[in-house]
Amino acid sequence: MSVPPRTFRVGPVTLDLMHRDARVGETWLRLRPREFAVLWRLAESAGQRVSRCALISDVWRLRHIPETNSLEVHVARLRAKLDRFGLRGLVETDPAGGYRLGH
Repeated sequence: MSVPPRTFRVGPVTLDLMHRDARVGETWLRLRPREFAVLWRLAESAGQRVSRCALISDVWRLRHIPETNSLEVHVARLRAKLDRFGLRGLVETDPAGGYRLGH
């Protein structure tokens, strides 16, 4: 079994597994746990679409799709925090459904 890396770099963003947060330079984004988990999951598949179903399964650990917009709310909060650093397009909505990390 492989050990996940402690950090991921996504453009100017460094995700830190030990802190469960991300930073741009020396400034922490102060992500909530699920915001961090969504960003980490997308970073694991950088550039590839991650379906809504996969995100709910991997981040929320649910095997069914609940009738809630919790994922969308967390993605909106994550985007707002990234936007403060000029990273508006980092988390993209994929036309086929789901999300992916952009440029």
